[in-house]
Amino acid sequence: MSSAQHPAAILPSKAAGALQVTQRATPTPGPHDLLIEVSAIALNPIDYYQRDMGFPPLDHYPTVLGSDIAGTVISAGSSVPADAPEPGTRVAAFAPSFFTKGLPDYGAFQTRVLVPAANAVPLPSRMSFGEASLLPMAVVTTWSGWYSIGLPRGTAYTAADKKGMLVWGGASSVGSGAVQVAKSMGFSVYVTASEKHHGYLKGLGAREVFDYKSESVVEDIVKAARADGVTVQAGFDAAGQTKPCLEILKELKGEGTAKLATAVPPAEDTPKVEGVEVKFVAAPGDEEARTEHFHFVFGVWLKEKLATGGFVPSPAMKVVEGGLESIDKGLDELKKGVSGVKLVIEV
Repeated sequence: MSSAQHPAAILPSKAAGALQVTQRATPTPGPHDLLIEVSAIALNPIDYYQRDMGFPPLDHYPTVLGSDIAGTVISAGSSVPADAPEPGTRVAAFAPSFFTKGLPDYGAFQTRVLVPAANAVPLPSRMSFGEASLLPMAVVTTWSGWYSIGLPRGTAYTAADKKGMLVWGGASSVGSGAVQVAKSMGFSVYVTASEKHHGYLKGLGAREVFDYKSESVVEDIVKAARADGVTVQAGFDAAGQTKPCLEILKELKGEGTAKLATAVPPAEDTPKVEGVEVKFVAAPGDEEARTEHFHFVFGVWLKEKLATGGFVPSPAMKVVEGGLESIDKGLDELKKGVSGVKLVIEV
């Protein structure tokens, strides 16, 4: 194999339903890009949505899907900022295939990937590539949720402020990320998950965890927050369960307006609740603003948290053996449903 080529799992056409492993030309970084040698890839639901349904839509086919990678910087563009990871640095990175509408050089499912320098974070030596691949989507989705509901970056409550955050679906990658970020901002975090995940989520910073299967889960959360004297005016729905989230926020918002960020597009029949706003999670649409947003998330906030141990990869990692050829197998498993794990491909 020539060094000018590398293996990739491509999607040949819209909604093709299966990937094909082939060779692609290895790209040269643009002025603001890094070229990364990939060691681990984490899988996300958006990957099988795009493989099987062509949603969200992309403009370029054949394409390379995927977002979550960890690996080593090979080379950097001529205009990357001074604080960008240098060649030889171990990094986790968010591959922007979605934001480039499917430009294949920017998709995760290959051994060499272009990413904007703003989308990468250096790794502590103690963290494996597999663990690191769990980070990008979880962290950027959480912070994009806060952006969507207007939660300031500098939010820093103390226990005396009695401010709460609701996270529905805490055992997922995005949900467990939201728990950690909310805790770091000083919120008392009330979380739903299966009972087997309660101890783990408390270890990540949850104030209390509730079984989402319980018929009294809404009443239980409201009762607990009221007993703590906490007002809850912000929430993150990582599981597409908008209705119970709205019921909880309505009861706990106090005199102000509550805002719910949802990682799943709200259903058309989502009820309107007075005093509670629902926002679909989205990063800034303007490219310059999005670059600044990603630089804050990865180059400032996560960089500091990883260096100090203030954020850990979550949930548990499950490796799908077989490299790029096993991505379809992993996506099929993810589509059937997993709980408390994130599927990872090692390459």
